Amino acid sequence: MTVNANPYERDLPKNPANHAPLTPLGFLERAAYVYPKRTSVIHGRRRYTWQETYARCRRLASALAQRGLGKGDTVAAMLANTPEMYECHFGVPMAGAVLNTLNTRLDAEAIAFMLDHGEAKLLITDREFSPTIEKALKLVKRKPFVVDVDDSEYAGDGKRVGDTDYEKFIAAGDPSFAWKIPDDEWDAISLNYTSGTTGDPKGVVYHHRGAYLNAVCNIVTWSMPQHAVYLWTLPMFHCNGWCFPWTMAANAGTNVCLRRVEAKAIFEAIREHKVSHYCGAPIVHSTLINAPDELKQGITHKVSGMVAAAAPPAAMIEGMERLGFDITHVYGLTEVYGPATVCAKHEEWNAVDIAERTRLNGRQGVRYLMEEGLTVMDPETMQPVPADGETMGEIMFRGNITMKGYLKNPASTQKAFAGGWFHSGDLAVMQADGYIKIKDRSKDIIISGGENISSLEVEDVLYRHPSVLAAAVVAKPDAKWGETPYAFVELKPGASVTEAEIIAFCREHLARFKAPRAVAFGELPKTSTGKIQKFVLREKAKSASAIDA
Repeated sequence: MTVNANPYERDLPKNPANHAPLTPLGFLERAAYVYPKRTSVIHGRRRYTWQETYARCRRLASALAQRGLGKGDTVAAMLANTPEMYECHFGVPMAGAVLNTLNTRLDAEAIAFMLDHGEAKLLITDREFSPTIEKALKLVKRKPFVVDVDDSEYAGDGKRVGDTDYEKFIAAGDPSFAWKIPDDEWDAISLNYTSGTTGDPKGVVYHHRGAYLNAVCNIVTWSMPQHAVYLWTLPMFHCNGWCFPWTMAANAGTNVCLRRVEAKAIFEAIREHKVSHYCGAPIVHSTLINAPDELKQGITHKVSGMVAAAAPPAAMIEGMERLGFDITHVYGLTEVYGPATVCAKHEEWNAVDIAERTRLNGRQGVRYLMEEGLTVMDPETMQPVPADGETMGEIMFRGNITMKGYLKNPASTQKAFAGGWFHSGDLAVMQADGYIKIKDRSKDIIISGGENISSLEVEDVLYRHPSVLAAAVVAKPDAKWGETPYAFVELKPGASVTEAEIIAFCREHLARFKAPRAVAFGELPKTSTGKIQKFVLREKAKSASAIDA
C-alpha cells in the first residue's frame, strides 16, 4: 500500500465542514438572514426587503421545480430591469436550472433561434415585448411554457401571451423551498448570447464559480461600501448585468430598478434614493453630460459610475469628471462575465492636469483581481508584444472569470481558447507601466494605402468637437487606397456643423491620412446596451462606395 509522502495531503481530505462549491446564491440567503428588513429592491411604488426578495426567489425556484425543471434545463427571460428580472437571477439557479436572459431589442427571428438553441423549457416575458415574443413563438420548433410579467410601471398596452402570469406562478411556490448549492461549482448558472452580427449568435456559458468570483470582484474593484444604492441603468440581460445582481446581494445594498434609460429619470432617481453607484456604456454617460443643467441640480452626495467600452471617448471621461461624478473605467466581453479589466487609478494622477488624467483613465488597464491572466500577444506566435505602447497584439484572458465555452459549439470554443488563452479579438498595445490600451477591434482596423488606421483614434478626436454627441468611423472601400475612413456623426441637439468643418477639425489633430474622407450625419444605430452598431454602418459605407463608383 502506497502512503502519500506529503503530510499536507495525508489524512486531510475535503469534507462538507471544510469545503463547499462556490455559488452566488448564498449571498441572497445571507442578506436575508443578516439584514431581513433592509430594502432590497425599489421599483416605482414597489418596495421589497431582503427577507421578501429571498422568499420570492424561493417561491420561483419551487414553482419551477414543480414543473419538473432542474439541472441542465433552461429558463429564458425577456424582461426589463424589474424586480422579476432580479429574482430570476436567484430563483432560476436555485431550482438547478440555467438562466438565459434575452436581449429585449432583438427581432423575433433572433429570439426564436436562442429559444431553440438553448432549449428553453420555460419563458418569462414582460408584456412590453409581447409583439416580438408572439412572432418568435410561431417560429420555434418547440414552444416553452410562457409566464407573463405585468409590471405596474409599464404604461403600454402589450397583450398577455403566456399560459399564466408571474405573480400567480410564484404564488404556488413554497417560500421555504429547500434549494441546494450545486454539487459542482463548474455547473452552468447562466447562458448569454453574443450579438450575432456575423451569423448566428453564440451561447456563452457561465458557471457558479465565475459568477461568485466576479460578483465579489465588483465590490473590491469599485471599493463599494456596504449597503450601496445601485441604479439599474445597465440592462440585466447584458452579461447578467455584469454580475451585479449577485454583487448587490453580497453587498446587502439596494437595487433601484429603471425601465427607461433617460436623463430625467436617472437624475431623479439619484436625488430621491441617494443612488451611490451605477453602470453604463459611454452613451449613457454622454446622455447625462449633455442633459439640461436644470436636471443636474440638487445632487450633493458622491456618485460613482462605471463605464465599459472598447475605448470610451476621452471627452466623455473628462465630461463626467467636470460633472462631479467619480468614474471607473472597466473593459471586458460577454465571454469574461462582463468587466474583467480595470483602469486602476493612482493617487499621483490627481496631481496632473485634467487632459493627462483623462488620457490615463482612458486605458483598459490591468486585470480584475479575480482574473488570473491578462496579456497582449501576437495571436500567431502566442508571444507577448513588447511594452512599448506601439506594437499591436490581441488582448487575451485566462482564469476563473472566463466562460466555460460556447454552448453546442466545440469548434468555436476550441478556437477561442487556442494556446490556453481566451482570444478577445480586440487589438491593443501594452504600455510601459503594464497597462493595456485598445487600438481597435481586429475587424475595425482601417488599412489605407498599406497604413493601419485605428478607427477608435479617429473617433476620439471626433468626440472632442463641441457639436458632436456620438461618432463612429468605419472603413469605406476605395479604388485607389483600398480603404479610407468614413465618419458617421450624431450631433448634439441644436448644433450645426458641415462635413468640411468636421474633416478640417480631424486634420488639425491627426495625421492627414487618418482623417475621414467623408462624413455622414444622423442618429447612429445602437444596441440596447448603448453600443454603436458598426456592422450596420459598414454596410452603409459599402453602399456609399458603390454609389461613388
